Amino acid sequence: MLTVNLERLGLKPGDWLLDAGCGGGRHCFGAFDTGAHVVGLDLDLEGLAMTRAGLKQRQRDGNVGTGGAVHGNVFRLPFPDDRFDRVICSEVMEHVHDYEAAVAELTRVLRPGGSMAITIPTATTEIFYLRLTRDYFESPGGHIRIFAPRTLARAMGRAGLRVDGVRFAHSLHSPYWMLRAVLGLHDENPSPTRAYRRFLMDASLSPRWSRIERLLDWVWPKSLILYGTRVATGSRQ
Repeated sequence: MLTVNLERLGLKPGDWLLDAGCGGGRHCFGAFDTGAHVVGLDLDLEGLAMTRAGLKQRQRDGNVGTGGAVHGNVFRLPFPDDRFDRVICSEVMEHVHDYEAAVAELTRVLRPGGSMAITIPTATTEIFYLRLTRDYFESPGGHIRIFAPRTLARAMGRAGLRVDGVRFAHSLHSPYWMLRAVLGLHDENPSPTRAYRRFLMDASLSPRWSRIERLLDWVWPKSLILYGTRVATGSRQ
């Protein structure tokens, strides 16, 4: 269930890709399987352990990529300038206090001509969930802002990125988080929540549901993706 389309990102075998805020590693795994050199980065140690384990398993299975995961944050990336061909930052900007500085730092490590994909929750779903429960924004580590796409696009432009396109994703996930908001944001055990999570897993493997979701993404998407290309040095923050 990748949010970023790796083909749209321009990822090719041999590219160096940074997944900043990799979580459990889903984009790392997808990129690894294409033959890329993958580096995942996150603050969450549990998520990093899952990423490392998944990458090692793929190496044992003989997949053609290489990969690793490091502990860190998007404000001080432990990499030199222009290091990566591609950068992914998925569902992070709504959590950080200074998204402008984060975008600038991600751009610093992207080579000129390289591409970046940043994903955020859609404002429509965020407003809806907020009306269902204050916990969605008031829990520790939760979301601290609702983004208008143009706000993030302007930050990308100031950092030296040309925004090339916008896409939507995960419409089938929108009702899932509605259930979580109603039945208990921190409780995954209610029967409706567990049943819908099983449906999402099955739907991710179904070509029919994948086609349906692509249509619904124009109506009620959970995530928005901005794709950009580094065309200038941009500001440093």
